[in-house]
Formats: sequence, C-alpha cells, structure tokens
Amino acid sequence: MTSVQETIAALRRPPEAVLDHLGPGSEVVVGAANGEPATVVDAIEAGAERLRDVRLHQMLALRERRSIDGAVPGLRHVSWFLSPATREAFRAGHCDLVPNNFSDVPRLLRRAARPDLVVVSVAPPDRHGYFSLGTNADYSAAFIGELPFFVEVNAQMPRTFGGNQLHIDDVVGWCTADRPLSPLPHPEPGPRDRAIAALVAERIPDGATLQIGLGAVPDMVLAQLGDHHGLGVHTEVLSSGVVDLVERGAVTGTRKTTHRGKIVATVAHGDQALYDFVADNAGVELHPVDYTNDPWNIAREPLFRAVNATLEVDFLGQCASESLGSQYFSSSGGQPDFARGAIMSEHGAAFIVLHSATHDDTVSRIVPQLQPGAAVTTFKNIVDNVVTEHGVAELRGASIADRTRRLIAIAHPGFRDELTAQAKALGYL
Repeated sequence: MTSVQETIAALRRPPEAVLDHLGPGSEVVVGAANGEPATVVDAIEAGAERLRDVRLHQMLALRERRSIDGAVPGLRHVSWFLSPATREAFRAGHCDLVPNNFSDVPRLLRRAARPDLVVVSVAPPDRHGYFSLGTNADYSAAFIGELPFFVEVNAQMPRTFGGNQLHIDDVVGWCTADRPLSPLPHPEPGPRDRAIAALVAERIPDGATLQIGLGAVPDMVLAQLGDHHGLGVHTEVLSSGVVDLVERGAVTGTRKTTHRGKIVATVAHGDQALYDFVADNAGVELHPVDYTNDPWNIAREPLFRAVNATLEVDFLGQCASESLGSQYFSSSGGQPDFARGAIMSEHGAAFIVLHSATHDDTVSRIVPQLQPGAAVTTFKNIVDNVVTEHGVAELRGASIADRTRRLIAIAHPGFRDELTAQAKALGYL
C-alpha cells in the first residue's frame, strides 16, 4: 500500500503541469486574494497558446495580470468582486463581472460556470496528507471533495483549521512557492471615522457576536471595544483589529451559541501579526463562505452585531455600497448576507456606516434617490441602522416619512434644508 507521503511526493509537479488539466472551454476557479496561486496562474498565462476559451473565475484579485486586461488570447478573467487590479479592465470591457451575494458564490459557480478545476495557494501538507487552505476558505473550500485541485504550496502560508482541509486524494498536482502574503492596507481614520465608530461601539453590548467589515470606521469600532467582555466573532473577513481584542481578553467566544470559544471567518486578511496569529491556532476556524455567510447560521447567535460601510443611502434606506451611479468599484460581498442575518438574530442589530458628505463637504452621501444606475447592495427592507458622524437613524419598522426625517437628521447640516425640500417634492414629507 502506498503511504501518504509517497502519494504526496508522487504528485509534485512544475507549475506548468496545470495545463495538462485544462481543455477547450475549461472553467477554472482561482483562489481569492492571498489564496491566488501566483505561480500556477503565471503558468496558465504563459501556456495560453495551448488553450481556447478558458475562463478564470476569481474574487478580489490582488495582482495586475495580462489576462485580466484581456491581453492573453484564449483566457478570459471573470471577476466576482472587483479590486484595484480589475476595475479599469472591467470598465474597458476586458473582463467580466458577475453580480452576487458572497454566500451564493459557490452555488452560482456550480450552476452558471460548472467549473472543472480549482487552483489555490495552500499551506504545506501535514503528515496525514491534508493541505490547509490557509488564509482563504471562501468559495474555494466549498469545492473540496467535489472538484480536482491543482495547488501551490506556499511556505509562508499559515496552516489554519476549520472546513478548509484539502486531502491529497483530491489533488491532481502541486508545486511550491515561498512568497510573503500581501497585507491589507490600513486607511488612516479621521475625526468623522472616530465619531461614527463611537456611536456604533456604544451599541455593542458585552457578549455580542461580531461581524465587522473592512475600512477605517470598522477598524475604529474594533479599537473601541477593548474594555468589553465575552465578545464573540463570526465574520466574513477576519482583520487585524481582532487580534488585539483577543489579547486584551475582550474576545473569548464563551457566550456564543455556535462554535463556542472559536473565532469563525471565511477569510483572514490583514497584517503579518494577523497571519502569525491564525497560524496553527485552534481557536480560529475558517469555513466555506456558504456556511459563514448563510443568514440562518448568522441568526443562530442571539446577540449579533454587524457593521458594514456604504457609499450612499437614499430616503428609503437603500444602500449603494458597490457603485456610485453606474461606476462600479467592487460588488455586494457579504454585506446583504450579514444585514439579513443580524436582523434575523433574536436580539441582533446591523449598522450601515458612512460619512455624511464627501471629504470636502460638497456632496451629501444622504440623498433623496440613489444616483441613476446605482446598484442597490442592501435593500430597504433589511437595512436596520444607518450611522454618520451626526447620529444614528433607526430605520427598521419606520415609515417612509419617518425614515426620511431620521436620515435628514444625520445628514451633513449644510444639506438638511435642501434635503427637506427635496423630500417634500417627492411626497415623502
């Protein structure tokens, strides 16, 4: 009988061996962010003359690539969440964007793309033949046991636990890399960010289970929770701010209903301190996104708090978080998933945060109607609380007239008279 170690050794391949597993019209799932196997995708691009009509499906690409820019015949990049590396290519028509909620990405890939292969970056295998998907479970882990994997073993990828364990039996080949993980830039918070964060933090009780999004305000919310007790974490992206809360004893997870004592996420993206924190840490579990972002799973925590940022909110409470007008910046991500899950939670609450106006105070971010062409990321019926530096507007259960009044009250003072007149013209007041 062949040993696990012999099987692992026998499947070691050069990166270009991935081409042996691609044919005309292949649909390839590529790991997101630090889960992208750079050497493998490099090899696919380099060998593209052998390929025809191959599509690479990926969320949040961190690297600029010729295939993203439409410059590699035979390859087409399909984005499921835009990033700085893909925005201009999408606007120029060189790559595609698929609308989605993050929780639904594995299901949509199965139905719409019917993928043939998954390529991801992983941590080195253990003695039992298991590779860990490291910082990224997301949609890739949802295909474990379902699709073949060709993986890049990155010596600097931390081994993590949860539903992200890939056995050698599901691997058709692996190659090696030794590459630092990309950090997540920390935006410098300003006075408005601090004011918004304070309003949110005072509404997070001890024992709450948290989902905190990315950005200056969510970072500041975490920074203000250091004196809390018994907090839990069930989130989409685990960020660096959680590490400090664990070290201060604020996050323990002991009051959670599910995964008690564990931090649950689908992605870990932050600084090197975060990557060191999650490495071999049995207190952190990464699970596929169709589990972590499932509103029913979120709602099982009775004191849930979700905090996410948006770009623009109209009088109905509709949130445009991925585009200004038809100018796309990202995608829906998990914001709608957690907004719904939080209000389904027995004593849950969700917060949508934004500055009341642009940085120079020339444009209000509270508007009568969203800009033409704007994508509604979180729709009016599940928006709970909207927070600017001027206060909190509680929208759930409020009439259109009350919503309008409450949103105008937290708008920038310089726009309130104009917004009131516009609300009357619309018949909302």
